[in-house]
Amino acid sequence: MNLAIILVSAAILALGIILRLAVTQSLQVRRSSKLAVSVRPIDIEAFRNLINPAEDEYLRRRLPPSPFRAVRRERLRAMAAYVHVAANNASVLVRAGEAALASGDLHVADAAQQLVSDALLLRRNATIALARIYMALAWPYSDFAAVRVVDRYERLSGAAMRLGRLQNPRVAVRLSAL
Repeated sequence: MNLAIILVSAAILALGIILRLAVTQSLQVRRSSKLAVSVRPIDIEAFRNLINPAEDEYLRRRLPPSPFRAVRRERLRAMAAYVHVAANNASVLVRAGEAALASGDLHVADAAQQLVSDALLLRRNATIALARIYMALAWPYSDFAAVRVVDRYERLSGAAMRLGRLQNPRVAVRLSAL
């Protein structure tokens, strides 16, 4: 009986998360259709530190269970914030890439296509990572890996820099904080 209640609760929570993500992403596209939203840099090293399983294991060994759960949940909330920023940046870059696809220059169009592909993949990975983060918030001792998000974000950063250099060589494009 208890297992059924837990499974139904988890299914309802997952459905709520999926609906929330779908609604907020569609509203963001409508609100920022003029590319007025700017890209916010992410501190990649801090993000990598948050997702490092060795850090979690160190904290698990050093802290009593209750403080560990509290610290783990704070780390998971910080991870979710980083993933949200990465997903928002990807949304902005999808629109920027789509705008650049109309360019007559073949090199710019190729770079724009790569940027759009990378940004769409990052958005998909970010959605999956957010679902896993929210599940880990409920069960802090579970494992979590958002390495794909960080790696995809770095790849997206490279694609954005390439497109930026092709479109305007004098302006630097940065998606990561210094």
